Amino acid sequence: MDADVPLEWNAEECRTYTPADIDREMQYRTYRHESGDLRLKVAPASLDGEDHPGYALTATTYPGLDLSETIRVRTVLTFNRCDRIAAQFMDLFSASYDGPGSLEDALEYAYQRTREHR
Repeated sequence: MDADVPLEWNAEECRTYTPADIDREMQYRTYRHESGDLRLKVAPASLDGEDHPGYALTATTYPGLDLSETIRVRTVLTFNRCDRIAAQFMDLFSASYDGPGSLEDALEYAYQRTREHR
């Protein structure tokens, strides 16, 4: 599972499940940067209370701390597409990240290049 993940990232959790109200299988995956300062989540958009089909990619800064913040990066229809966007986000973040002082800049850099363009 970690084969497609950049070296600075680890797959933290990966689950496949079938919700009671749907017949199709759903997937959920989280990734954590080696610094521990950023977590990415690829999960059904409905888990965040959205009335949107498909999967959402979210990024959480400083997960587990009181000052953590979560942003939605992108919503797409399939898990595989969302996971590919997550891999692209991880590559971009890693290329720009230079320690805790640059977390926000690296996050913004990756976000701007992977978000939905309107």
